[in-house]
Amino acid sequence: MQRLLILFAVLASVSVMAAPPPGHPSPEQARDMLMPEKPPVASELPNVGKVLSSIDANDFTYIEVDRAGSKEWIAAPKMALKPGSTIRYEDGSVMSDFYSKLLKRTFPSVMFVGHVAVVGD
Repeated sequence: MQRLLILFAVLASVSVMAAPPPGHPSPEQARDMLMPEKPPVASELPNVGKVLSSIDANDFTYIEVDRAGSKEWIAAPKMALKPGSTIRYEDGSVMSDFYSKLLKRTFPSVMFVGHVAVVGD
């Protein structure tokens, strides 16, 4: 019986220690604060370019973009695109010499973005 009481006391203290500090958001609240409910309006996306090619890979679409005469690769959530389409996209995290295991390909540089909007054909 005494062991059971000790075990209960330890478990109770662990659950108290695991609780977030006062004023700290719950995991659900933190997710809602970090992820906006609506995607940004296309005109608010700072980068503009023409789609040269795209490759779907699992949940991503790798997009080769001609931006002001310079070619670059971006990766965004999977979407349908046609070569020649004009897109707007946000700034993101750039990874140099990025190797895609699925595509068995190394990209010199890829910018991972969360939002891309097609604004013209």
